Amino acid sequence: MAESWTISVGGRVYGPYGLEQMQGFHAENRLADHSLVARAGEEQFHPASEDPELAPLFAAPAAIAEEMPVEPAAAQPHRFGARENEKPSGPPTHFVIVADMKSRSITGLEEEIFSLGQAHRFGPQAWVLSSEATINTIRNALVQKLGKIDTIFIVDAAHDKAAWFNFGPETDTRIRKMWTRPVEHAGTERRAVRRA
Repeated sequence: MAESWTISVGGRVYGPYGLEQMQGFHAENRLADHSLVARAGEEQFHPASEDPELAPLFAAPAAIAEEMPVEPAAAQPHRFGARENEKPSGPPTHFVIVADMKSRSITGLEEEIFSLGQAHRFGPQAWVLSSEATINTIRNALVQKLGKIDTIFIVDAAHDKAAWFNFGPETDTRIRKMWTRPVEHAGTERRAVRRA
């Protein structure tokens, strides 16, 4: 059976997540070397850097480069996701935020959204936000206002990025795969939608 981990954040436990998901969290700067993780069946949480399978994620770049063979650069697929080192430049970025609050009041979440920049609520649990913060900063701030069964999806309309939280492993994997595929011609996408 494939290995899985749970993650403890602020006293709340999330998961289980497989290795591919944990690698994705690391790539999005959502899993740090000090993040508290436990393997399936373990009760004691420990830093992710101390887990034998996760430790290579936090190795120094030079050490990783020595182990990996050098291959010619391939065309990079279109990425729809957040990278903390990608800072917005110029004017504020425009975000669309959609939440599904089932266990907590929407008031706390809305107050946090309005504290991040100019915002407007256009639906029962949907906002547009203009902010100089990165998508990761916004997601991390808003996650603090969510309960165990609440979800959030954030789109950076200017930079073609998305961030989400608490959708579960299957949905998380499907969204990640969908937004990391190479960009297709718009006409192809329309035909695919009609067939579905």
